[in-house]
Amino acid sequence: MKLTQKQCLFADEYIKSGNATQAYIKAGYSVRSDNAAAVNANRLLRNAKVKDYIDAKMAEIESHKIADAKEVLQYLTRVLRGEEAEEIPDSVDGGTIKRPPLIKDRTAAAREIMKRYPLDDPMVAAQLKKLQAEADTAIWKRDELTGKNDTGDKTVLIDDIGGIDDGDDKA
Repeated sequence: MKLTQKQCLFADEYIKSGNATQAYIKAGYSVRSDNAAAVNANRLLRNAKVKDYIDAKMAEIESHKIADAKEVLQYLTRVLRGEEAEEIPDSVDGGTIKRPPLIKDRTAAAREIMKRYPLDDPMVAAQLKKLQAEADTAIWKRDELTGKNDTGDKTVLIDDIGGIDDGDDKA
C-alpha cells in the first residue's frame, strides 16, 4: 500500500476533517478552482490505495477508542473485586480521597458480568444465588449499623431468611 506523500497527506487530512475538498487543498495539490478541487478529491477517494489507507487508519483509530468486550469484562471484574477506586471530594482538606466501590456497585458489576454467561448451568445459577444472598446480607448489615433497619424486632433477619422453625409446617 504505497502512497505518495501528497496522497498520505490528503488521506490524513480527510480523516481529520471529513472534507475531501479541504483535504485536497491542504495536501498541497494545485487548485484552479474549488470545483476542480472537489472533483479531484473525489477521484482520489475512489483510488483503491487511498481508500485502503483511509480504511486501515480508521480501523486503527476506532480500535483504540472503543472498548472491546474483554476490556469491559476486565473492568467489571476489577469493580466486583474492589480493585477500582473512585475519587471523591474530601470536605476536610479540600482534596480528594479514593474509596473502593460500594457494595451496590459491586453487586451491579456482578450482575453485568453474569448477564454474559448462560444461567442454564446449575452451578452458575447456584453461584449467582449465593452471590446475591451475600450481597443482600451485606446491605442488611449496613442498614442495621446505620439504623435503617431499626424496627425494634431483632428476629426480622432470621424471619426474612426463614431460619425460625415454629413447628407449624404442614407438609
